[in-house]
Amino acid sequence: MSSPFVYLTRKECFSACHRLHSPFLSEEANRQVYGKCNNPNGHGHNYTVEVTVRGPVDHKTGMVMNITDLKQYMDQTIMKKLDHLNLDKDVPYFKNLASTTENVAIFIWDSLKLVMPKPDLLYEVKIYETDKNSVIYRGQKYDTNHHYHNNDLAATGTDNVCSNLSSDSDS
Repeated sequence: MSSPFVYLTRKECFSACHRLHSPFLSEEANRQVYGKCNNPNGHGHNYTVEVTVRGPVDHKTGMVMNITDLKQYMDQTIMKKLDHLNLDKDVPYFKNLASTTENVAIFIWDSLKLVMPKPDLLYEVKIYETDKNSVIYRGQKYDTNHHYHNNDLAATGTDNVCSNLSSDSDS
């Protein structure tokens, strides 16, 4: 007997500040790449995060995952670790890593994988940094031989975010 395969998404919002600055670039290169987002005083965002899990609907519970459990995992990995914090100064993960929305999505993905009893259910982390900019991460890796790893080659992207533009850009 086959079971329907369903996607379940939960949304949370958190606020955080950061400065886009890479330790691998010179001061001038940081200013050129990140523009106004490289301001030494930083800036803040009200991020919206959507976490999607997917899997078969359990015939006993009628659920892919209990939404209360997903809420708890998101609280543990997003709200308690990122909300109302300075990403660069308060979150050790970003000590030597630019706190771009792409890297925030990877941080959330990796953190969720560690706390979920069935991490293979995790399908997607989508973060809206602004109304116009969002990033999607589905756990793929891209090696130097230009090969994607993971099961969903088509889902590689971001919406309205370019690596050579400020994340706060309206483009």
